[in-house]
Amino acid sequence: MKLPWDRISPIQLVDTVTGQSVREPTEVRACWSSSAWYVQFRCTDHYVVSVFEKRDDPLYEQDVVEVFIDEEGDGHRYLEVELSPYNVVFDARIKREKDGAVCADVSWDMELLETRVFIESSAMRVYELRFPLETFTRKPQVGMEWRVNFYRIDEQPEGTREYQAWGPTREVNYHLPSRFGRLLFV
Repeated sequence: MKLPWDRISPIQLVDTVTGQSVREPTEVRACWSSSAWYVQFRCTDHYVVSVFEKRDDPLYEQDVVEVFIDEEGDGHRYLEVELSPYNVVFDARIKREKDGAVCADVSWDMELLETRVFIESSAMRVYELRFPLETFTRKPQVGMEWRVNFYRIDEQPEGTREYQAWGPTREVNYHLPSRFGRLLFV
């Protein structure tokens, strides 16, 4: 995915509970074309924990970056895509019930999803995702808005976890669509 990432302004992820800065910073950039939506995470990472090897393994139990996409913006149905430091994918369709229960359909696979992860330096890991537009009901166009959130879970050497988000949820729970940000296509 050779894109002009350096020309795209990044957003910084913050602590998902407090909204404060984090120990291992993460920058996220996004752009789109007539065929795909692209997302890049640049993660400072001095310590990697990731043993999962199969698609849809519970990547969220270790180091991972995550993208939640609610193209309708109603908070009831959205997509969750995760990527491990070793380029393993978890993807699911999420349905949020009226009582707040979350049901994940992990039998669904995002067709034509492209990912890659590479080490840029000893403490910088870069994750890139290419989401094919045919995946979406509401394909991006100028002026359209999706509700999205970007997340990162980072294991620390002492056994603690750092939870990061673009739109802080104010608790260790990423499945709060009311806290998703508004992504405007320009």
